[in-house]
Amino acid sequence: MPSPKEQFLDTFKRECATTLKLMRAFPDAKPDFKPHERSQSAKALMHTFGVEQVITAAAVSGTLKLGGGFPPEPPSIADAISAFEKESQGFEQVLANTPDTRLSETVTFFTGPKQTGPVPVQALMWMMLMDQVHHRGQLSVYVRMAGGKVPSIYGPSADEPWN
Repeated sequence: MPSPKEQFLDTFKRECATTLKLMRAFPDAKPDFKPHERSQSAKALMHTFGVEQVITAAAVSGTLKLGGGFPPEPPSIADAISAFEKESQGFEQVLANTPDTRLSETVTFFTGPKQTGPVPVQALMWMMLMDQVHHRGQLSVYVRMAGGKVPSIYGPSADEPWN
């Protein structure tokens, strides 16, 4: 039976590969596309994927410091994709080199509006991965609306049928 860390890494790798496939499906010429004035741009949404990897790696390694907001967006979608790949690989290495016991320790993280508190490292890892999946769902709508082809995610799509 794989350890909780191994189970997470297996899921993480699979979900990141799917996220990359979707990011690459977005039309490069439309980085500022957004479906609504209150929505993030496509590039900003993609930037979130990489930033979350940095946050998760810092939580696992014990260096997480809250505050300061998001770093500046990369100049292009290609740069956002490259950053996500780099930060995902970096997180995988950090996690692989972390003892399993670290996952049951806590870090200070957001627990509600204007609130922080102790959160188990493993719970934060899963929360950030599920947030990636959530934002990936948003991006799949952006891809369709921007004229791209939506790849299969958990099953066939209209643009990538399995038959």
